[in-house]
Amino acid sequence: MQHITGIARNQMVFTSLEDSISEDNSVRFVDAFVENIDLKALGFELQTLKTEGRPSFNTETFLKIYLYGYLNGLRSSRKLEKECARNIELQWLLFGLAPNYHSISDFRKNNPSGLKKLFKVFVSFLKDADLIAGETIAIDGTKSRAHNSKKANFNQKKIDKHLAYIEEKTQQYLDELAQNDEKENSMTITKIQEKIERLKKNKLGYEVLEEKLKASGEPQISTTDEDSRALLVQGQVVEVSYNIQAAVDAQYNLVVATHTINRNDRNALSAIAIEAKENLGIETFTALVDKGYHNGREITQCKEQNIITIVAHPDQGKSNENGTQPDYFVSKFIYNTDDDTYTCPANQVLKTTGRWHKKTRDRDSYDFKKYRTPACKECPVKSLCTSRTGGREIDRSQYADAVAENNQRYQANAQLYRKRQEINEHIFGTIKRQWGYNHTNLTGLEKVNGEHSLIMLVYNIKRAINILGVPELIAKLKNWKSPYKAKTCFVFRQTCFAFILAPLENTLSIAA
Repeated sequence: MQHITGIARNQMVFTSLEDSISEDNSVRFVDAFVENIDLKALGFELQTLKTEGRPSFNTETFLKIYLYGYLNGLRSSRKLEKECARNIELQWLLFGLAPNYHSISDFRKNNPSGLKKLFKVFVSFLKDADLIAGETIAIDGTKSRAHNSKKANFNQKKIDKHLAYIEEKTQQYLDELAQNDEKENSMTITKIQEKIERLKKNKLGYEVLEEKLKASGEPQISTTDEDSRALLVQGQVVEVSYNIQAAVDAQYNLVVATHTINRNDRNALSAIAIEAKENLGIETFTALVDKGYHNGREITQCKEQNIITIVAHPDQGKSNENGTQPDYFVSKFIYNTDDDTYTCPANQVLKTTGRWHKKTRDRDSYDFKKYRTPACKECPVKSLCTSRTGGREIDRSQYADAVAENNQRYQANAQLYRKRQEINEHIFGTIKRQWGYNHTNLTGLEKVNGEHSLIMLVYNIKRAINILGVPELIAKLKNWKSPYKAKTCFVFRQTCFAFILAPLENTLSIAA
């Protein structure tokens, strides 16, 4: 016999599902985790027993399906339905149950709040298991494509372009209609009239869209997923997407806070930083953040919450022949706290009247004071400093103190800041490139938040298993003390098995 032969297909084998699942299989932790969590306390929609009709599936069943599915790259409810019937690990996990795809899909859509809370509960477990230090945390964001095409996203400029095109085509068809009236070509006239009616209908649609855009107060509107926005992804590339925010602990690169927004990073720092602090229950930590988050108001709010920020400050700007040269950038001006003045590189003092001005841009407003000096008029290096006729003018915002402190920390901790990319960049690479979770099939910011929380939860589970292994992680879970830990599930099952096993033991004793 030259080849290895398998088992005959009609041969009977006496085994069990339990024997087929090894002790270090990740599916065992999924089972233990779900069984140990009080889903009702987390706000999950629980399936209730009905007096009529077919009994429903337990909520735990659907949570196990999705945790297993996302751990193994399965997001589609139809694919998960198939796996329930043919996957031996899911058969073990679900006790042979196989819900239909519609019920599976409804669970994810109906429980975004529960999934977000479940992520936070698992973070608290990781903290109690000494897998999170809570000292240095890197914060970053990544874009996830929305279930909305670019064609279904509009701003005022795009709407005006469509309306202008409709007006142009309508006038063209009207001219053709007048020409065919003279020729009395009835068939052509009918076709042109149909096209004009279609353009009128399209015009009405764009006008309604324009009214919605103005009423929303937003710069853009999406028609398929109203919460999605066209965001800058990289360089000049724009995608209709969501922005996943993540705070990652430096000890084992575990995600400690996450939520999804539909805007860019500029106004997002304080929310994710405060969420990380609350999830871990700590007094302070050091946040490493890239320059896209540099915002005086956000840095000040972090300071008020006792969060130490090291945010890279943006480039100072570009110099040109007629503009400010590098030696005369704002960073070269020294601020004097005692008398509230600036000293320029030419050793001249810029003073303020003390009056506060207001500036509003990009949905962000702040107060600032202006600093000037009359010495600019006769300064020999004025052409290198400014192109303004009245001389150089410095603006100092109400958040300048916090920004200055942050910038000093950034300059003094260059080596620590370089670790930021090592801590959190690879997480997004793993989720989007390796797992393929670079888009969402759900619509609405709340539902998308739930799915992204599930993705980050699964990432933490997989990483925790790689660090400790399944048996040790389950042991820590059983010893974990939490208000969200279920206290009756194991007792209930033991009681059920006792009723089943008792008659069997009596029968065996009689037979003996």
